[in-house]
Amino acid sequence: MNRVPENITPGNLSEAERLAWLRLIRSENVGPVTFAELLKHAGSAQRALELLPDLARRGGKASRICPLEDAEAELDAHGRIGARLIGLHEPDYPQHLRHIDGPPPLLSVKGGTNALTRERMIAIVGARNASLSGRKLATRFAQGLGAEGFSIVSGLARGIDAAAHEASLQTGTIAVFAGGINVLYPPEHDRLLAAVLDTGGAVISEMPLGWKPRSRDFPRRNRLISGLSLGVIVIEAAKASGSLHTARYALEQNRDIFAVPGSPLDPRSEGANGLIRQGAALVSTTDDVLESLGGRLAPTLPFGRQFREESETAPLSRSEPDGKLRDRVLAALGPTPVDMDELIRFADGDARSVHVVLLELELAGRLERHRGNKISALM
Repeated sequence: MNRVPENITPGNLSEAERLAWLRLIRSENVGPVTFAELLKHAGSAQRALELLPDLARRGGKASRICPLEDAEAELDAHGRIGARLIGLHEPDYPQHLRHIDGPPPLLSVKGGTNALTRERMIAIVGARNASLSGRKLATRFAQGLGAEGFSIVSGLARGIDAAAHEASLQTGTIAVFAGGINVLYPPEHDRLLAAVLDTGGAVISEMPLGWKPRSRDFPRRNRLISGLSLGVIVIEAAKASGSLHTARYALEQNRDIFAVPGSPLDPRSEGANGLIRQGAALVSTTDDVLESLGGRLAPTLPFGRQFREESETAPLSRSEPDGKLRDRVLAALGPTPVDMDELIRFADGDARSVHVVLLELELAGRLERHRGNKISALM
């Protein structure tokens, strides 16, 4: 899995580093996984910015780099609204989120950090058109787990999300946005958002300020909800709902999945009941969740990785691919996703060189990454 580079150690970003990181993640065709690959290849975000035009050119197309003035303006805008950008290795970055596949290099954060930096977080998600009993259950779980020291994570959506946030205002709650943290969705939750911030909770997003959420942005948001948490509680989720997407991310991230059973006559319970049939833990009380967690404070993940830039004098990677290797990689790629490890074996080159070719193609907009360590060519 593509988590944080291994050549990195914890610490605070300098302001110059923060600007370079922001420029890099806001550059064209650079997502969290590509960001990590660029840091591993170049050693620092600033050197990655210097190398990026040539890498994209070798991939077949120029790539737009975020201008310095745009990054400075975004940093200034964060300050004006009382928000900040937290880097992946900095102390206030949520520790469990560091270890998902493709963690956001920078998080926009507004509000307190107490709820955000706890070891114990749990997500509560469910139907937007929740029933009264569903809302009561969300309230009961949020209050009970909050009293046990858990921060409650959700998406500030209507229904179950809103009930979970409201019930955990006094114990700690985190709202994850699909758009920029200054773009409230749904807009009628302005009072709830104010209450979250006034009581020391936090709002986070990986998207730029001012970004209006599109339908494709909500799955990205859902992976953060599960990634922050030890587990996800699903209450009243219809078949093919966003809550089930969150549960799937939780499964990939090795988080616990808890489902509250509902009436088989209610379509809003079809998804949660289906999760139980597939092996999710059936829960009806806070004690059920606590018993299932068994006192764990962290997901069962490799927490030994560290993350910080190398010094500016560190040598660049010299894994430069030749034309024959590029031809073999291109020949192996098509519209059907293929496994990365299989591609490396087929290309018959060293792994670092193959990764450089893939970086070139991705920066040129010719490569798409899929879940499960798979990639495909954009035709």
